[in-house]
Amino acid sequence: MRPRIAVLGRFAARVDVLRHPGVVISRPLAETIWRAGAEPLTLLPVDSADGLDWGSRLAGVDGVLMPGGGDVDPACFGAAEVHPEVYGVDPVQDATDISLIRWAVEREVPMLAICRGFQVLNVALGGTLEQHFEQPHRHQRHHITVQAEHALVGVSADRIDVSCHHHQRVERLADGLTAVAWADDGTVEAAVAGPSLVAVQWHPEDIAASDSAQQGIVDAFVQRIHERAS
Repeated sequence: MRPRIAVLGRFAARVDVLRHPGVVISRPLAETIWRAGAEPLTLLPVDSADGLDWGSRLAGVDGVLMPGGGDVDPACFGAAEVHPEVYGVDPVQDATDISLIRWAVEREVPMLAICRGFQVLNVALGGTLEQHFEQPHRHQRHHITVQAEHALVGVSADRIDVSCHHHQRVERLADGLTAVAWADDGTVEAAVAGPSLVAVQWHPEDIAASDSAQQGIVDAFVQRIHERAS
């Protein structure tokens, strides 16, 4: 039986096949989860207290994946000003992300956080973000160095090629997170916490269909779920 992975949906102003705005996850991400042997389930971000009853909403769910998306509201990490490059802020999205992350971390639910997922995880746990950096990693493939926790992240080499699309990055890493990978410009590219939480700043799903190293990151996430259940 495939483990069930809750993926918190992202609000989309336009989806071509619908007549209305959407709540989506990307097809490459869903397919990467499926190839790893798990079932992706899309969750609706909501703003009501009842809707954030995660114990009920995640009944029968084995792991949580926090995907990429728009920017985190700088107010969430105490910034007094907003950089003009900040985009896609949605208070319901932010509140739901933070609530789910804190619930899952407290219970050590296996979690994989990707791009925005890593950033909002860092904020939820008390860290801060650089709202925009001078040479952003947009539509970019570059190499990163992984210095620790290879098995937990799912990476078997010290140096790998990754696909990135972000203009924000971790500024102060939250207490409890340990950085384990960096880009050549110093950007924190991956962090871990305990045996169940991995966060990566890049998008493994972009090239996972053709790159076994990237598929291996999601495979390792699903393997952690199996190990927790055994």
